[in-house]
Amino acid sequence: MNKVSFNKVRLSLAVLLCFCATSRVDAKVKLPALISDGMVLQREQPVKVWGTADAGEDIQVRFLKNATPNGVKSGKLKAVYTATADADGKWSITLPAMKPGGPYVLQVNDIELKDILVGDVWLCSGQSNMELPVSRVTDMFRDEIAAYENTEIRLLKVPNLFNFHAPQEDLPDYADWKPLTQKNVMDFSALAYFFAKAMYEKSGIPVGLINSSWGGTPVEAWISEEGLKEFPKYINDKRQYEDDAFLKSIKQTEGQSFHRWNVSLYRGDAGLHEATPWYAANYDDKDWKTVDLYSTDWGSNGLNPINGSHWFRKEVEVPQSWNGQEATLRLGCMVDADSVYVNGTFVGTISYQYPPRIYTVPAGVLKAGKNTVTVRLISNNGYPHFVKEKPYKIICGNEEVSLLGEWKYRLGAAMPPAPGMMFFCYKPICLYNAMIAPLQNYGIRGVLWYQGESNVDRRNEYAGLLTAMIADWRRTFNNPELPFYIVELADFLSKEDTGGCRAWAEMRKEQARVAESNRNTRLIRNSDLGEWNDIHPLDKKTLGNRAAESVWQDCREQEQKTKK
Repeated sequence: MNKVSFNKVRLSLAVLLCFCATSRVDAKVKLPALISDGMVLQREQPVKVWGTADAGEDIQVRFLKNATPNGVKSGKLKAVYTATADADGKWSITLPAMKPGGPYVLQVNDIELKDILVGDVWLCSGQSNMELPVSRVTDMFRDEIAAYENTEIRLLKVPNLFNFHAPQEDLPDYADWKPLTQKNVMDFSALAYFFAKAMYEKSGIPVGLINSSWGGTPVEAWISEEGLKEFPKYINDKRQYEDDAFLKSIKQTEGQSFHRWNVSLYRGDAGLHEATPWYAANYDDKDWKTVDLYSTDWGSNGLNPINGSHWFRKEVEVPQSWNGQEATLRLGCMVDADSVYVNGTFVGTISYQYPPRIYTVPAGVLKAGKNTVTVRLISNNGYPHFVKEKPYKIICGNEEVSLLGEWKYRLGAAMPPAPGMMFFCYKPICLYNAMIAPLQNYGIRGVLWYQGESNVDRRNEYAGLLTAMIADWRRTFNNPELPFYIVELADFLSKEDTGGCRAWAEMRKEQARVAESNRNTRLIRNSDLGEWNDIHPLDKKTLGNRAAESVWQDCREQEQKTKK
């Protein structure tokens, strides 16, 4: 063999060895994202552990109390459970039901998962009122939230994903379990937080929360294709979006259209291009129109809304003690977006209408005496306004200065309505595929469901759709008795909006009808906790307590039936 041939052989062997080594690495046992450090397993139900490996690979599972070599002290778990990966590389092992407790260690071949608890696991799902984080309710519960930690309450937030092709088998790797600590608490669902806290206070049992929710989404997005077979319209709608290239083209076109709209807005807005910009502290606004903060005439031409940019300036006096101090600026809520300046310094922006405007004014910006607050409000395609009965003030320590009353106003740039956007997550089936199907092997105690705002306009079919979803999820989790707790829609809209109020009341009747006609289904009263001017009412504590009390009452009734 000549030298060239020998080198070729040696290179081929090296490639082969590299391939084999890579194959061995790829064949390593892999667990789903749900099965990870810090998880909470459902008590008193068989526990499924599953994953992938190389076809034919042997799997050994050990479940240990505090990592002691003798296994669980109760003796109800064997030391080792075994399985073999099938031809597709899939495997699963079922552990016997366990009592509440922990922490445990789970060993799967060479993988070791730590700090595992056994307790009650709740699937918390729906739209924005379920997704709403603790950070958004601190106005009402700041001190209570700051004073509470409980590492026996854990949360896994399912990433917001959609899929039009098929039910998915796993979540992304970055989905992980987080304990309720001050570091993590602000990202917990506010409703789930107060619900879990109340449940733990009642039982002392660890609580696992799986938050699979997405703001604005309708019920049909959360139902499988099989579950929607009685609603062919929605299946046909979903089929329009099965081509990824089509979806990409829509988003590219939308992005270009919205970019062009914003460029045009920027170029046409005199407030950004005059020699002295309108947000500058020394800008002279004496020729501007004077308007009341809550007046609406500035946002309309008398018949239709004026979209584009609207500028507001207000001069306020602050006391000597505030000089150079950090402060908090509260500007309620606005429709739609805003950028805010204090004495010419940019202090914050929000891109859509719902979040409260809470901006920090850095130390050194405010000065004793006269100060100027400037708001550049962007209206996309509706009637621009400041939401009434929200806080509008500057706060420093225990003192505050009101921002209500008269402001100077000037139109920056009038625009046609902003281009519409397609929210694929609002389409049928896609959230079931990506955010519910991957959970199906994980044991859960029940479902807390808060959704319906996005179906009010189609409320006549909501009872049928929600009933289909309940049956669908019970089939998915292989539990025909899976409890569902349906949160009633909170009251919303002003009393003058009689048509809107009637529609919401009718929707609540549809929710009640579902609770009455389906077994193991309860309605959680919530209408009295609403706020007329906010679709996201703050009092998630009372609601969480009501949900926990309903669960607790059902538990007591079940215990009495068992005793009989």
